[in-house]
Amino acid sequence: MHYFKYPMLFAGPLFLSACAGTVLENYSNNQAGFDVIATETSKAIGKTTSFAQTQGETRALQTKVRKLLRGKVLNADNAVQVALFNNKGLQASYANVGLSAADAWQEATPENPIVSIGVFGGGAAELTYLAIEGLFRANILDVTTRKKRLGVADAAFRKAQQSAINDTLSLAYNTRVSWINSVAAYEAVHYLTHAKQTSDAGSELALKLGETGALNKAGQAREQAFNAELAGQLAQARLNAARAKEELTRLLGLWGEDTQFSIPNKLPVLPSSIKKIKDIEVKALNNRVDLRLAQLQLQVQAAAFGLTNQTRLVSDLELVAGVDMEREVGSNGDIEKVYKRKVELEFAIPIFDSGNARMRKAELSYLQAANIVAEKAVNARSEVREAEMSYFASYQIAKHYRDVVVPLRTTVEEEGLLSYNGMITNTFELLTDVREKLAAQQEAANAKRDFYLAQAELTAAIYGGGAGGASAGEAPAIAGGGAGH
Repeated sequence: MHYFKYPMLFAGPLFLSACAGTVLENYSNNQAGFDVIATETSKAIGKTTSFAQTQGETRALQTKVRKLLRGKVLNADNAVQVALFNNKGLQASYANVGLSAADAWQEATPENPIVSIGVFGGGAAELTYLAIEGLFRANILDVTTRKKRLGVADAAFRKAQQSAINDTLSLAYNTRVSWINSVAAYEAVHYLTHAKQTSDAGSELALKLGETGALNKAGQAREQAFNAELAGQLAQARLNAARAKEELTRLLGLWGEDTQFSIPNKLPVLPSSIKKIKDIEVKALNNRVDLRLAQLQLQVQAAAFGLTNQTRLVSDLELVAGVDMEREVGSNGDIEKVYKRKVELEFAIPIFDSGNARMRKAELSYLQAANIVAEKAVNARSEVREAEMSYFASYQIAKHYRDVVVPLRTTVEEEGLLSYNGMITNTFELLTDVREKLAAQQEAANAKRDFYLAQAELTAAIYGGGAGGASAGEAPAIAGGGAGH
């Protein structure tokens, strides 16, 4: 008599429901999450950005970059646009959003069942018994916790989006600041060059007067020392300008021939007036990316807390189910069938680890995230008030230098020239007037630079991405002008 055994395992309704999950389109798309980044970037700074994933897309961006660079003097807005297209660190940040989307996609996909098949037989001489066994094993927790795990993954995905937005705004802010500093450095070179030319004339005059005995050695040394110090300052200013432009080049992601781009010799003139931004604290609370990031982190911790609570006691639960069918062949050839149901449940017994420690960690993580959100909300209000104060104060200071100090120094120089022509003022007094006017112009240029830096910081304080916060849409944009370097 021979026995043949065919275990036939089936999955219950719970297992079948696990296979019915659908993958969400917003996770599986190649540009998953990037539309939010592009929209928020345009809203905050009025610039476009792109995520290049193929060689063709990369070449298309390079073509756009070269159109902005070649044969043009690069202004601040175009510098920001070049950085958003060409900075590889920003592209890496966008790739991180894709990785986060892939994680969420993975959580939305049911866990594959485990299949095992075994064949057992009798002796080789005579086949008296044959058994074929097959098992399907499914993880119950994968089904029951998928919704919460997907919630955690989705919150992490949205957090990665906001982090990429913050990286975008931070790059835009840093590029604009670098452009301002670079142009201001070349403007300083411009004024120091003129001061050096005036000093050269004074030093040469002192030398000739010394040869005739009309000027003692102390007077000669005084003019020559001033000229020598100015030469050192000019050399340092040229070095500072070159280094500032290199910093800008790095942010733009340029190399090779593309590094030969030109920027203006001086910052644009001050705007005729500036306007107060209404409800600036409310705008900051509604738009600050770092605040949204903290809020999303709080959501992540809340979702993780719920998942930890659900799996506190049972962290691994598996179900094995099926039916065994045995077939017996009698001497008269009749077949008798016997069915046996089979159900197995496997789980870890929480004897030692009751899950209390994991619950405590989850509670403290949530509490930590909640306090960070509260702190950032307070800081955002303070930072935007400080940025607004600096914006208006720096404008008034720059305007004072432009409208009061420089005109007065110009008047002194002009009157000194008239006195010199009338043989009332000597040459050294006239040269001193010229130097003081150039110094006033340099101070005015520095004040103008501080205003544009404060303008960039105000944008950052409203939207995020800056040193203390980020960059501001309602402040007037900076346009480049003049000859370039």
